[in-house]
Amino acid sequence: MRNTRPYKSPNAAMFWSLVLPGFGQLYNKDYFAAIILLILEFTINLNSHLNLVLVNSFKGDLITAHQSADYSWGLFYPSLYGFALWHAYNSAKVNNMRLEGKAPEKRTYLTGFILGIVIGMDFGLFWHDSHIIKRLPLLDYPVFNGIALGLLLGFLIHLLEMGVYRKSRAKP
Repeated sequence: MRNTRPYKSPNAAMFWSLVLPGFGQLYNKDYFAAIILLILEFTINLNSHLNLVLVNSFKGDLITAHQSADYSWGLFYPSLYGFALWHAYNSAKVNNMRLEGKAPEKRTYLTGFILGIVIGMDFGLFWHDSHIIKRLPLLDYPVFNGIALGLLLGFLIHLLEMGVYRKSRAKP
């Protein structure tokens, strides 16, 4: 017999939002947020020419990738992406706590990691043309340097957040 309990996996919700911002909210059945995030995703994606940048980056055509990018729109994308991941994960956690009859915690999860990703991706996109980045050929790609810097900063801030959280829990 199929289990009809409406449990939502926080990891599945986050990974659906990783595929496309808004999909994690659809998974969580938060339709209003999903529609808003999908509209924003398509608007920012089209105006920043992100798909053209990605295709040209994968082809290795860096000049065309840099020329086709509209960075003024592209700098919005990491924030949208990070918020969609964070919201999907935490909404699933709150849903599961309510199913168990518990009051939702005041704490949020993965906030430092997502904040680090957003800041790192924005800096990576903003500094895509710096002399330091140009010396590292893999990071000269307009999107990949943002992803690399975002993941690095995300893990560093997550470790910092976990250390602060452990210290605050250890105090009587």
